[in-house]
Amino acid sequence: MALDMPLPPHLSARLRADATGELRVDGNTETFAEATTERLREAMLWRVGQIAASAGHPVQLTVADDEGEWLLVVHPDGTIGDEEPLAASVAEPAPVAFLPRTAPERDSFLYVERPQPDRARQGVRGALARVGIPMAPSNAELQERAELDAVSRHWAGPRTIAIVNGKGGANKTPTTALLAAVFARNGGSGVLAWDNNETRGTLGWRTERDAHDATVQDILPATDMLLSAEARTADIGHFVHHQNADKYDVLRSNPTMLATEQRISSDDFDRLHTVATKFYRLVIIDSGNDESAERWLRMVDHTDQLVIATTALGEHAEAGALLLEALMQRDAHSARLARDAVVIVSQSERTGPASEVQRVAKGFEPLARRAVTIPFDPEMHGGRLAFERLSAKTRRAWLHAAAAVAEGL
Repeated sequence: MALDMPLPPHLSARLRADATGELRVDGNTETFAEATTERLREAMLWRVGQIAASAGHPVQLTVADDEGEWLLVVHPDGTIGDEEPLAASVAEPAPVAFLPRTAPERDSFLYVERPQPDRARQGVRGALARVGIPMAPSNAELQERAELDAVSRHWAGPRTIAIVNGKGGANKTPTTALLAAVFARNGGSGVLAWDNNETRGTLGWRTERDAHDATVQDILPATDMLLSAEARTADIGHFVHHQNADKYDVLRSNPTMLATEQRISSDDFDRLHTVATKFYRLVIIDSGNDESAERWLRMVDHTDQLVIATTALGEHAEAGALLLEALMQRDAHSARLARDAVVIVSQSERTGPASEVQRVAKGFEPLARRAVTIPFDPEMHGGRLAFERLSAKTRRAWLHAAAAVAEGL
């Protein structure tokens, strides 16, 4: 039977991430401290159940944590629900009329929809949902789910993303590797990070190496074989380096060779790109710094989504802005890439103010489709790049950046 009005006493609980909290009962405070947040919730709910049983009727409980505040009802038998059903009246069921069917028919056994209520999966809300309290996901969780869906998608046909900035040290290599990691870890295999740099490209230095030392120079003579009908999917493994944890492959340049010894013509690039898009659904290219090189210009011609990588340093940001303005004048395809570009601004110094990163991102808004920011993380500065080593805050920022890129694919 439904209740017509809320019943006292009215209780409120505050839960903290350090597994401490307070329960207020008509102005009196009881403190709790447990080993884990889950045990804290269980202890508080057990105490509220005691109060409801002693009162002989349901009690209202306002629960607050870092994600917000909501109202629950705890019944004397220990069951938990929300307030809305308690205020509703119960109508007598209408009589059911059984009418004869006019023709033989039946419902299909296939594709039966069984809608499930959407429950929180993260944080305190998720923990409460797992113990039976119907908690809806927060707005932050809903946004994260949408972004995970965006980066997990497979497109009809291959896509190419170019990471560009004519200034060295602007974070192109970390941007290439970490975007590749986000797409591969969530969307599955078929992601290639390609070092298209003829002047000391370091993508190979900052990623895992397989049992061979193959580079772009080794794959070029093999393009006809790889494009033949007899080529097998695994044959590409002779020339690329798989990242075991992050699930993408790397096509290295050779940083020990002079640029004059590893020039790649437009025709060479076309052949390499044809091979890459035969074996991979997503190709992410670390562009190098020479915007006049044939391989750089031909990369732009094959690009579906342009990404400007920059730090908050003025010279890096200015170089990225000048590049966008130059592409607007090159041809119609380049102009579209510039208008739809995503700018990823990374905080390169621990001591640099976050406001400066935001200021640079704001400055790119009139020039590009999106501008997003990445916080400082020591794991991005030197050594092998591995997504799992980044802080949770940095991983979340890279997911947000990758989702912005995916919008353009």
